[in-house]
Order: sequence, then structure tokens, then C-alpha cells
Amino acid sequence: MTVSEPDSGFKFAISLSVLNHLGRNLYRNFITVLGEAISNSWDADAENVWIEIDRERSVFSIKDDGDGMDGEEFQHRFLKIGYSKRAESGVTTDRKRPFIGAKGIGKLALLSCAERISVYTRKGAGNYVGGTIDNSGLDEAIKSDLTPEDYPLEGLNHELIGELSDDHNHGTILIFEGTNERIRNSIAHIRKMLALSFRFSLLDPGFTIHVNGEAVGADDLTDLNVNTEFIWIINQYQDPFVSALRDLKHSPQGLTTSLDVRGFIASVAKPRHLKITGTDERATVDLFVNGRLREKGILRHIPSQRIVESYLYGQIHFDSMDSGEKDPFTSSREAIVQDDPDFGALLEYLRSEALSEVFDKWDALRLGRGETGDVDNKRKSRKERNARDLYAAARDEFAPDDDAPKGDEVEEWLWNLRDDAEFNLTSYADCFLSENLVRKYIAENGGELGESVKSAATKWRQREGDKRSKANISYEIRKSDTDLDYLGMDDLAFTAEGNKKSGGQEQSLWTDSVSYAPVRNVVGHTGLLTENAKQHLRLTFENIKARVKKLVSGKS
Repeated sequence: MTVSEPDSGFKFAISLSVLNHLGRNLYRNFITVLGEAISNSWDADAENVWIEIDRERSVFSIKDDGDGMDGEEFQHRFLKIGYSKRAESGVTTDRKRPFIGAKGIGKLALLSCAERISVYTRKGAGNYVGGTIDNSGLDEAIKSDLTPEDYPLEGLNHELIGELSDDHNHGTILIFEGTNERIRNSIAHIRKMLALSFRFSLLDPGFTIHVNGEAVGADDLTDLNVNTEFIWIINQYQDPFVSALRDLKHSPQGLTTSLDVRGFIASVAKPRHLKITGTDERATVDLFVNGRLREKGILRHIPSQRIVESYLYGQIHFDSMDSGEKDPFTSSREAIVQDDPDFGALLEYLRSEALSEVFDKWDALRLGRGETGDVDNKRKSRKERNARDLYAAARDEFAPDDDAPKGDEVEEWLWNLRDDAEFNLTSYADCFLSENLVRKYIAENGGELGESVKSAATKWRQREGDKRSKANISYEIRKSDTDLDYLGMDDLAFTAEGNKKSGGQEQSLWTDSVSYAPVRNVVGHTGLLTENAKQHLRLTFENIKARVKKLVSGKS
């Protein structure tokens, strides 16, 4: 039989320096820090959170109308590092909200953004209880290697909360004095980041975040809203922001998955529109769990190197990731544990299904609007895409001013020229290269011009000279003035091939060039072609290009 040894007398002792590792030095983003207080308010079943910022005095406060705490709860819950509400109360609040807090260390984030933090909390009709943490005093305690038992909080100065206590029958008030530089953002910036980071303020009408007296909502993201072109809805998700998208260029597209996720992926007109005005932040495709941002920019885990990514933002809501049976979040609460199986399944769905559909449809929709698409999509050749881009760039120079009446007639004309411009630009480029390559070939190989060809060159030179005289142009307009420079493809082909046979086909280049000349001339004179003419030019020109390549490569 094993006999247990008597109590050794040894026990764990925790230094206050652990607060640096778990709190003050762990959280780098002020919105994340602010979010820990907001999340506590959510978990306390608050209906409102009021944030008041006074930059002049370097002070801000966070007040909620949640359950609040009595003295025992403040000591054994709030001040107990690692206390888990879930272990005691399950996974939901009394109002059936899913608990956001899990590890019991998020409250330490509050230590990272001010010199002094005061906590005032009351439950029901009770008096305020709480205390003040002075970071300078905490630094001294850490240097002295004190334990938490050796560092009592300062008492409360009730004059500090002033009017904040009016009509505040229950809940918690946090006062931050001597705020650091990380929170010296504009109020508009803070509102926008809160609107992006805490969707439960939009998803749950029973919870509202206020900043300096005004509720945070979809209106704070108007810049993003008006520049959103297309949107893909995952599993029929809706929220006030999505519903407010009023300038979409196409009806919302649907995405489905068997995963327990909802959300949306959207694209903006230009990548610069993803920048949140007045901030250094950009909108990205973010992961939310129970309404709170848990990982920003999740597409970085599955980079595609496709241009489409630079246009995308969105929100993926995956509430079942936080089921209470596991904790998928890193200690900082700013990211997901990378080997979490749910997270892996989500990334695989995005990689193999959602993004492939979004990328392909985005390209089709963009091209349909005459805009730059995805160069890696095989829907169009690189040459066709470059022609479309050239058209778009030129179109913008002719487009009506922003203050022109909606539906301006010129805008419609430009729109109707889109497809013809793409075809004509690519065709002209083909003509330009082919004809000049044949000219080079003839010049390098000493091809002799026949008398009829010379006569044609003389005729075109004379016509051009007459027009220059009428235009009063006395300077040279051609880089070269040889007979070759005045010949069209039919005469060039005749000269290049002579009476030779190639592959059993006599003067194949000349035959095709004669066939294509009338249609080519329409393109050269900026005319618009019928579909039959376009098809004729495509087919004929494929033969011409193949023959020119053989000629100039010496394989004729």
C-alpha cells in the first residue's frame, strides 16, 4: 500500500510581472483593447455601451447598463485572472447571448492603454464597488517582484465619474486617465473600426455601442458602402450593412456551403476604396465568431496571387467555432489557432469553392462593365484584356464629369462602343505588327518591287503629299519614306512571296491579304464591323499571322 507523504508546504506563487505578459504587452491594437471592455459588457447582458472620449484631458470612459458586480463578484470574478464565466454559467448569458469571454485574461488588456484605470461597478440598488490601478505603481510592484496579494488596488474617487453615474442603476463604468498615443485617433476612425469589428452591434437590436453620444451603425461605413460593386451572400446572410448597399452594379450572388457559416464577400470598384477614410486600416475578408472580429484578413492564409484579392472585403460568421467545448482563439484573442479543424475546414471551403466562384464571376461582371478584370482568367486572352483596359482608360478621358446628369447620352455612347473598341484595337495591333514585320522581311531579304507595286506606292505617296499641302504641314510625318512604307498588305504579300509556292499553296499570304483587305480598311478607318465581318477578319488573320511568322523566321 502506498502511503502519501505529508503536505510539503510548497505552493504556487505568481509574480505581478505575469500581468505584463498576459495583458499590457500582449495587446497591440487599440480597437482590440477597447473590444475587450465591449465584450465584457455584452457578456454582462448590457443593452448599451457608451464610450466618451475627451482628447483635451487625455481621458476616456466606457459605461454599460449590464448586470454589474457586487464586492464579492468584483474580487472573485473580475480581479481573478483566468476566471471563466463559462465554467460557472455555461456558454450563454441569462439573455441567451453566447459568451464571448473564455480565458478570463481579456480584462488585462485594459491596462495597456492608460496610466490609471478606475473600475466602478454596481449591482441592482447596491453602491459602487471597485478600485483604481495605477500603472506606475504597478511597475514598481513588478520591479519589487510582489505577488498580487501584496498589491491592493487604490480606492475609488467617486467625483471622477460625475454625471456618468446619473440614472446608472446597474452596470460598470471604466475611467481611463492619461491615455497613450495609440488611441489618439479621430472619433470617426474609432467609430468606423468599431462598426467593422463588432457586428453584434448590428446583428442584435438589443445591443448598441455609442461613441460620444451617437450610436455606431452601418452609416459609419458609408464610404465602403457606396464603392461596393458586387456582393456574394453566403448561406442567405443579411444584416443592416448588407441591406444598405444601394449602389451595387449587379444583383447579389448566392454562395452555399454545408459548413455552419454565414456572411458575405464583396468587391469594390477600385482597390483604394478598401482603405478606411481617415485611418491606416483597410477593409479585408474577416472572420467573426458570435459577432466579434476574431481574425482579420483571413485570405492571407490561402493567398492566390490573383488581382481579384485586392478588390475584396467581407465577413465570415462562424459562431459554432466557439461551442464551449474547445477554445480556438490565441491568447491575445486577435487570431485563431492555426491547426483548429473548423478553421481549416473554412479555409478549404474558401479556397476550393467560394473564391473560385467569386473570382470567375467577378471577372465576367467586370468585363461586362468595360472594366479591368482578372488577367489570370482564361475567359479572354491577354491581348483582348489589354485592349479592353486601353479602351477603359481612354473612355475615362471622354466620360462626362461627375456632376453630369445621370444617364448622360455620352456615357451611353461610350458604353455601346465597348465591345467594338476591344475588337478593333486588337485587330489594329495585329495589322500593325504583321504589315511592319513583312516590310522588315522584304527590306532584309532584298525583295524587288514589281512595277505595279511601285506604281501603287507612288500613287499613295502623291495622295499623302496633297493632303499634307492642304493641311499646311511642312514637316515630315513618316519615319521612313521608302516605297515599302506606302504599301498595304496585299502588295507587301505579293512582293514577299513572289511566285513561290509554300506548302503546296501558291502565294497563300497574298491570297489571304486580298481577302482581308476590305475589312482591315474598315478597322483602319475606325469603322464598326458587323459580326460576320469580325468573324471573317478573325479567321483570315489567323492564316496571315501564321504565314508571317513562317516568313520572318526563315521557315517559308
